[in-house]
Amino acid sequence: MRQPPSLQKGDRVGIISTARKISRKELKPALRLLKEWGLEVQLGKNLFKKHHQFAGTAQQRLSDLQGFLEDDQIKAIFCARGGYGTVQLVDDVNFFKLIESPKWVVGYSDVTVLHNKLSLMGIESLHATMPINFNTNTKESLESLRQALFGEPLEISAPSHPFNKTGTVTAEITGGNLSMLYSQCGSETRLQTKGRILFFEDLDEYLYHIDRMLFNLNRNGYFEELVGIVVGGLTDMNDNMIPYGSSAEEIARDHFASLAVPVAFGFPAGHLKDNRTLIFGRQAELSVKNSGVILSFRHGATH
Repeated sequence: MRQPPSLQKGDRVGIISTARKISRKELKPALRLLKEWGLEVQLGKNLFKKHHQFAGTAQQRLSDLQGFLEDDQIKAIFCARGGYGTVQLVDDVNFFKLIESPKWVVGYSDVTVLHNKLSLMGIESLHATMPINFNTNTKESLESLRQALFGEPLEISAPSHPFNKTGTVTAEITGGNLSMLYSQCGSETRLQTKGRILFFEDLDEYLYHIDRMLFNLNRNGYFEELVGIVVGGLTDMNDNMIPYGSSAEEIARDHFASLAVPVAFGFPAGHLKDNRTLIFGRQAELSVKNSGVILSFRHGATH
């Protein structure tokens, strides 16, 4: 995997939205923090446009993304928020400039579409909190993002969980939002998981649909040659009038029961206030012990 250059104070970063609309007021905490980090922020020309629930039309959102991909002065691109809409753009983006000169793309949730595309292109990206969440994120969440952006060592720990499967493995980590992974099966952005650690998380899904999505990933070969699994937040799940009978974590546990790989549940990443940064495409050591979990990323920073 190719690693984008680490940021330095004085660098310019861009904020766009590939999905749902956002207001200037919602961005204020993020703009303040990025400035404290010594970064200059440039907003996408269409960032505050509105088209139904979206941050402008698909063409306007594409224009902002394409513009920042091609702008040599922009060293990182933050997706302001998720929601829905990134898949409307991904097939029309020209990634040639990014291949020639990688830069960080930052986000989670709906931004999984971009993460998977970049993974297939061999470029690292940051599964991390987004500007709309900065005001409610934990200090640890925001610090993990800063560390990843500036090329500092990054290590994340999590408490033990009764569903964990112990073991230690070193491999690239990949994945994202479970619903997005599910929706991309059979497409050009289908995730490649062979020899990798798979991370996933989700929000506001029905329990039966968690089961259906995991069956789908399994039937598409996602679990066949994995070397590890990290389960992030499975937050605010829904049930039917007739209960499904298992929690989201129990459903995932049952799907992974036959896999002889380390599995970490309850990891602090996803739709959580404590949403820690994961460097997708980077070699990471996943250590799952009875005492807890440590995920550490190899340094390898570039400037």
